Amino acid sequence: MKMKYITKFTINTVFLLLCAISFAQNDSLPETNNIADSLKIKQKYGIRLGGDIGKLIRSFIDDDYTGFEINGDYRLTRRWYIAGEIGAEEKKTNNDHLTNTAKGTYFKAGVDYNAYDNWYGMENMIYGGFRVGASSFSQTLESFSVYAPNQYWAPQLSSNESQEFSGLTAIWGEVILGIKVEVLNNLYLGANAQFKYTISQDQPNGYENLYIPGYHKTYDSGNFGFGYGYNISYLIPLFKKNKN
Repeated sequence: MKMKYITKFTINTVFLLLCAISFAQNDSLPETNNIADSLKIKQKYGIRLGGDIGKLIRSFIDDDYTGFEINGDYRLTRRWYIAGEIGAEEKKTNNDHLTNTAKGTYFKAGVDYNAYDNWYGMENMIYGGFRVGASSFSQTLESFSVYAPNQYWAPQLSSNESQEFSGLTAIWGEVILGIKVEVLNNLYLGANAQFKYTISQDQPNGYENLYIPGYHKTYDSGNFGFGYGYNISYLIPLFKKNKN
């Protein structure tokens, strides 16, 4: 039910952001083509810093999750940006067979490409990008039980003794697709989806990682994962360049 709500919220958010771009651009058109032709369009270059508001909201409404993320980018050219994220997460997994807590920090770095052609005066983004991510984390196995089909001859094995596996690391690559809309001067709202592939990971003894900070949930021993984010950020303009 929670995943259905998150998916619906993601679709609605992206739709509203796309509408905001359309309306904002219609309002920003010059009165005549002659005026537009006579002006040199200057674009802002600078550092954009922000955070993932989705992780903060989830920290308040989900008792099994705590996390935050700081993100930023720097514009290199008209379309290319250097981008990165740094954060920390703690996620408790509770199911019929075990209770486990993953806790750690992560860092991601890469580039974004803005595929959107802004109209006069706009600085919005519809982008794709790539990241390399790394995480340092621990797994704490708080309890577990091993299912036995015939418990008369082989009683079910269980334990409530906590075991911590620290010093674990993981490295992955991810493709990111997203949107950023300038809602006020230099203030942006955005949403993104991340498609991940595990390059390497340390496993705790006796079982597999269920959640990796920065990577999110793992799926049935596969190397693929998925993530999403809702961001608010502010651009610190450093200089302007003519649009080529």
